[in-house]
Amino acid sequence: MVAIGLSAGAVAHIRFAVSCLWEVVAAIRVLRDPGRHAVHLPWARRVSVPRDTLLWALVPGEPAYLPDFLTPPPPGLTPDLGAELARLRATPAAVVRRDLDRYAHRTPVLRELAADPATGLARLGTEISAFWHSALAPDWPRIQLLLDAEIFARARRLAADGAAALLNDLHEQVRWEAGTLTVDKRSCTAADVRDGTGLVLVPSAFVWPSVLGIFAGDVPQLAYPARGVGTLWEPRPESSGALGAVLGRGRTRLLLELDAPSSTTELARRAGMTAGGVSQHLTVLRAAGLVTAHRHGRSVLNVRTALAEALLSSAR
Repeated sequence: MVAIGLSAGAVAHIRFAVSCLWEVVAAIRVLRDPGRHAVHLPWARRVSVPRDTLLWALVPGEPAYLPDFLTPPPPGLTPDLGAELARLRATPAAVVRRDLDRYAHRTPVLRELAADPATGLARLGTEISAFWHSALAPDWPRIQLLLDAEIFARARRLAADGAAALLNDLHEQVRWEAGTLTVDKRSCTAADVRDGTGLVLVPSAFVWPSVLGIFAGDVPQLAYPARGVGTLWEPRPESSGALGAVLGRGRTRLLLELDAPSSTTELARRAGMTAGGVSQHLTVLRAAGLVTAHRHGRSVLNVRTALAEALLSSAR
């Protein structure tokens, strides 16, 4: 069990972020023990990673230590693998060696990394990029929809019920009470979170069913499972004939596409419609109480209502 002092000032600086590197690291752990991550078996059965890579050596099975330098703090909600890899390659040699000192046993490839971190990090970046493009990029659109929906729902919870409700609802291993955040994890060191630093919450698809945290650095991070991950690999219905006969095929298609809050432009791209056509359909759906719209920064996101969820469930 890890206990971290998380004051009201630090809580005020909580933010969400999405990270390609967190998904890569968590996905490797899934491949190391697919049975522990049964939700992801449909994905794990069709991907692979060479066992002789530095990436495979650096990411041990649970609950062994995961080096902090592998997942530098992600900057925001729009993940950029290239930018994250640039930060990874720029990791100081002393930081790499510090994290490697925590391994109980160093394989030859890890000894090479410790001897020449710059060369090793360049190799690691190449391996991560290759794994990303072969194993994760094909499914990234549906993964990102899941993560976007998670952030949208959590942000509304934070606004409606406050930070305590948000933190205590993240995962059964995480609790915040009386200014202390407790995380039920081994192989994790922690210092109190400074008021100006805050905490970065990283929703993840592949970290399920546990949580992963990095609290040793300047910017503490907590990766936790996004809700709805159990449906991630289910085939998406292309249409609902019964509902389409009532609402029309175009409006039904838009409701099916609204698995996650989406802008009009994004819906048009995914549904293969014009933005003007989508806008007209959404106007009708909003008037019928099937869709609501919420401003999110500079974007307006469309969201299915509970009535729409009930209609879709009954029609499937």
